[in-house]
Amino acid sequence: MALDRETAMQVAAVLSKGLPYIQRFTGKTVVIKYGGNAMENEDLKSSFARDVVLMKLVGINPIVVHGGGPQIGDLLERLNIKSQFIDGMRVTDGQTMDIVEMVLGGQVNKQIVSLINRQGGTAIGLTGKDANLIRARKLEVVSKADELTRPEIIDIGHVGEVESVNVEVIDMLNRSNVIPVIAPIGVGRDGASYNINADLVAGKVAEAVKAEKLILLTNVSGLKSKEGKVLTGLTASQVNALIEDGTIHGGMLPKIRCALNAVENGVRTSHIIDGRVAHATLLEIFTDEGVGTLISRG
Repeated sequence: MALDRETAMQVAAVLSKGLPYIQRFTGKTVVIKYGGNAMENEDLKSSFARDVVLMKLVGINPIVVHGGGPQIGDLLERLNIKSQFIDGMRVTDGQTMDIVEMVLGGQVNKQIVSLINRQGGTAIGLTGKDANLIRARKLEVVSKADELTRPEIIDIGHVGEVESVNVEVIDMLNRSNVIPVIAPIGVGRDGASYNINADLVAGKVAEAVKAEKLILLTNVSGLKSKEGKVLTGLTASQVNALIEDGTIHGGMLPKIRCALNAVENGVRTSHIIDGRVAHATLLEIFTDEGVGTLISRG
């Protein structure tokens, strides 16, 4: 069915406005941490996959890093395995690590790959263990002791942090017109598997490949001021000031630190965006307004 003249003009205007952004970002790499509602709602899953495929088609190199905490929790509950958390991190013994690998590296990763491929893309799923993509080390958690006692190191099992990223593997996939989809599982020098926070993996991957953008999809509208207003554009120094005065606190703090570290270590901009909005990724890349908070070096 043919479009009426007014609708056709609106479509043409939207496409035309995207041209400068396509020209600016062609050949650049964008790392996207995929999680939250965008990973659970069927319509949002489809729009995300289409966004990623379109980015690749216009010459941008998207890299997807995904989480999967709720899916891990659901399977552990069905298996009657109790979850324990310390400082927001899942205590991961050997049995739990087997479940984490099965869910993240198998179920969730392959679902995302299938979503992208169904939209016409060519995606390949990886964990950090493939080709030593993510070298990890055990994360040490120090208890919050008072000044008069010695800090205590708490063992939370197979929970790790990123030691290094094998950039050659990612470069090879980008050159092959393939979209990497990475599960946040790292491998230690002893061959042990480690469960790593997906935001942290996305940030370290973005730093390693010198990405143009790091995009963190969340279930909030962005970073807010004390008055509840979304802060759309911030420099690294402004973010540090907001941390110091307590505006940024609680569960948002680790995510913001990840975004901040990325721009302080070579990534041009980080974005905390609302994954509950359809096509949020495209809106953030191809418009000035976006749907969240942009953090730049300054």
